[in-house]
Amino acid sequence: MNYRRVFIPNSYLHLIIVSYNRKNIFINNIELLKHAFKNAKQFFCFEIIAICVLPDHIHVILNPKNIKEYPKIITSIKYYFSKNYNVGVEIPTYGYVNKGEKGIFQRRFFEHTITSQEDLINQINYVHYNPVKHRLVNKVKDWKYSSFHKFVKQGLYENDWGNVKDVEHIIDLNFE
Repeated sequence: MNYRRVFIPNSYLHLIIVSYNRKNIFINNIELLKHAFKNAKQFFCFEIIAICVLPDHIHVILNPKNIKEYPKIITSIKYYFSKNYNVGVEIPTYGYVNKGEKGIFQRRFFEHTITSQEDLINQINYVHYNPVKHRLVNKVKDWKYSSFHKFVKQGLYENDWGNVKDVEHIIDLNFE
């Protein structure tokens, strides 16, 4: 099956990267994941606008300098992480083994091209609210694997953002 990606110059992208069989590997290997992103930045020019790492998936909003490189950015992150991750690798299905894959990531990733300022704000809110949505914490501020705290320091969010009143604007967004 051929997947078509949208390449709109100067746009932002909300990307979701998921572990193979939703295995909980990212939090326990957060330093390795940080190194994977740093490694990708050595080869590609992109800005991370917002990010939230959950045990089995990652939400990231990127602004790549060259929009056509974002699939390569994701491949680079996955490659570095996979190459350096050796604990508890699940034996993947034949299709994965046949292509030389280790069974750490789902093969595909979700992509949403952000086309307006309103959409960007909604996507950032969704990324930051995700740990509450998945019932990992009760308050957005309690999840430390997120860019939410950076946004608070910049004055873009109140520290207690993510209460019931705020959820009204997020509740209908579902990108998983």
